Amino acid sequence: MKYPYFLLIIIATTVSGLPGCISLPAQPNDPAYAPVYPATPKPTELNNGAIYQSGFEITLYEDRKAHRVGDIITIQLDESTRAKKEADTELSKNTDATIANPTVLGKTVKGLFGGDLSLDTSLSAERDFDSETESKQSNSLSGNITVTVSEVLPNGLLKVRGEKWLTLNRGDEYIRIMGLVRPDDIGPDNVVSSQKVADARITYSGRGELADSNTVGWITRLILSAFFPF
Repeated sequence: MKYPYFLLIIIATTVSGLPGCISLPAQPNDPAYAPVYPATPKPTELNNGAIYQSGFEITLYEDRKAHRVGDIITIQLDESTRAKKEADTELSKNTDATIANPTVLGKTVKGLFGGDLSLDTSLSAERDFDSETESKQSNSLSGNITVTVSEVLPNGLLKVRGEKWLTLNRGDEYIRIMGLVRPDDIGPDNVVSSQKVADARITYSGRGELADSNTVGWITRLILSAFFPF
C-alpha cells in the first residue's frame, strides 16, 4: 500500500519536531534565581583595652535599606497589562480582456477555412478578499516576593533575583523575578514596586496535575504551529 506524499511529510515533520515540543517542567533551586550570600568577613583582632571594638558597633542613624550583596528586598508585584488589536482588510480586483477575431489577407479564419472557426477570445477574472481580525488580552499579577541582591553595579544599581515556591494540594506554583533596582526607589520599609524594576523578568507558572490539564499536547501544538502545511 502506497501512502500519499503529504502523509509522509507530516510524519517526518512530527518526528523531527518532537524534541522541541517536549519541555521539562521548571524545578526549584534554579541557579539563575538562587540567592546570593555575602562573603564572610575575616574576624578582626580584638583590642581588649579600648572602648570601641570593631564589628560590635551600633548605628543609630543609618538607613537599613538593602544596598549590599546578599541583602534582601521585598518586591511588590503590581502588574496589569491590557492589549487590543483590530484589523479589517478588504481587497477587490476585476479584470476583463477581449481579443477580436483577427483577419489574414483581409479574410477571417472563417472566410479562409469555412465552418464555424473563430479566434474570438474573451477573459474575465474577479477576485475578492475580505479579512477581519480582533485580538484582546488582559493580564494581572499582584502579591509580594522577597529576593536578594546578587550584584551591585558600578553606577549603584542593585541587581536582584529570587523565586518563591508554593506547594498546594495538587501541584506547585512558583514566582520568579530578576531585574535592576535603583536604591532611591526602595521605600523605608525596604519595599519596591515591580513597576520600578528595570529589565524585569517575571515568571508566574506552576507544575502538577492542574498545570498539566491546561497544557496543550504536542500533536495539537504541531497542528497549530506554522510548520503544519494544511
